[in-house]
Amino acid sequence: AAMDLFGDLRRMNKRQLYYQVLNFAMIVSSALMIWKGLIVITGSESPIVVVLSGSMEPAFHRGDLLFLTNFHDDPIRAGEIVVFKVEGRDIPIVHRVIKIHEKENGDIKFLTKGDNNEVDDRGLYKEGQNWLEKKDVVGRARGFLPYVGMVTIIMNDYPKFKVCI
Repeated sequence: AAMDLFGDLRRMNKRQLYYQVLNFAMIVSSALMIWKGLIVITGSESPIVVVLSGSMEPAFHRGDLLFLTNFHDDPIRAGEIVVFKVEGRDIPIVHRVIKIHEKENGDIKFLTKGDNNEVDDRGLYKEGQNWLEKKDVVGRARGFLPYVGMVTIIMNDYPKFKVCI
């Protein structure tokens, strides 16, 4: 298959090759513009995430694609599903807010837990951290598409599959 590709490239004249490269560059730049536009519109650094574990079942299943917003003016409420990052971990976590601790000055701290987990998330937070803060939130779940993210999970679980594509 790779040899056929190189054969096709050799048979193209320079104008055809430039046209193909330009088309590819336009597709990539369009995708980046759409992604950056979503970031601006949603207020979230990551407006779309894939659920990677079963910790939120039955609300969300492994492979569900979540759509996030993160407007800082919206207060965080108990029962809301948030996506948060913990210092020292690369992958964001999707869990439900179970407790809110609000100070008199308006600062809010909160505790999360996966719906399918027995205990709260304090064991997932960085050492000595008992509560999350708004700065830890990547986004809040606003909608989802079931199982659309399974391709991402398959590529993460089976790296050889990436080569096949």
